[in-house]
Order: sequence, then structure tokens, then C-alpha cells
Amino acid sequence: MCVLKDAVPAEPALQSRDHRDELTVTLPPWAVVTSERRAHVERVAALLSTWATAMHASAGERARWLKAAWLHDALRDAPAADELAHGPLAAERAGHDGETDQGLLDAVRYHSLGFAQWDDVGKMLYLADYLEPGRTFDQELRRSLAARVPAERDAILKQVAARRIARVIDGRWPLLRETVDFWNALVGY
Repeated sequence: MCVLKDAVPAEPALQSRDHRDELTVTLPPWAVVTSERRAHVERVAALLSTWATAMHASAGERARWLKAAWLHDALRDAPAADELAHGPLAAERAGHDGETDQGLLDAVRYHSLGFAQWDDVGKMLYLADYLEPGRTFDQELRRSLAARVPAERDAILKQVAARRIARVIDGRWPLLRETVDFWNALVGY
């Protein structure tokens, strides 16, 4: 059963209003999340579902995006997790439990860093994790960027990556190799 720290047990899975018949996806039983984290994950999934509809993603691709949303922060509030470790921990656990979609596992593993070899699921999760409407910073700008994703995904991806990288630099933290490689791939270097 999903462990919700300081919260009531997990509710049934979020389902898109437009896709009530699609495969139900929710937090895995091994997830350790607060109620606030669960709300974040639900907003990420809802945003990805909205984009999948607007972008006419196939049912299979929509399912990958939603599964990545539910997995990406599944261990964010676990005792051994931190800002950088929670993605790899969740990807490892999902793989141990039988997930074989390497693109999905890479999306979860690197969602905080960026990854040059991502397919669409990684790029979309990276965007949704940053642009989901519950985050309190730069709300108007992020809302505008989120609205433009279906038509301008690659341009918005560059803008989001630049903003995330600027935050790392402003904090005087090191840029990890995965992030540098991701940026270089985005700009064609």
C-alpha cells in the first residue's frame, strides 16, 4: 500500500475528464509521499493528460506520459531520497517491479536533471514537472509557457531548461554532466 506521510491513504487514480476509459494509473504501492507531494503528482499527470489531448498523442504514448507522472516523485519523501536521488530510486524500484520501458525509466530517473537521450516521455515529464500550476513561483510566466507547449514544445523545452539551469548557477551549485549534455543536445551542440 502507498505510504502517505502525514496524510490519509491514497485515493483512486486521477482520470482525465476526456479519457475516463483509459488505463487507470496511480502511485505505486511502494510510494512514500506527503499529501502535498501527491497533489503535485496529480497536477503533473493532469497537465500531461491535457497536453496529450491537445497534441493528439497516441493512447500508448499518453499512457507512458501518465505512468511517468505517477512514478517520478513516488519516492521523493522517502528517508533515503533527496532532490537528486529520488528519481533514480523510483526508476530502480519500477524496474525491479517489472517496468521494461527504458524511455519511461530514463524519464523518471533524470526528471530533475535533464537527459540528452530522452524520447518524448522524458521531455514531456520534465516540462510538466516544472510548469504544473501548483508551483508558486513565476506563475503567470509558467502558465503562459504551459499553454504554449502543445504548439511549441521544443522551444518551451529550451526555455524551461535555461531557467532550471540558471537556478543551479545562481545557487552556486555544480552543473551535473547529464544537465550539461541535455542542454548541449537542445541547442544542437
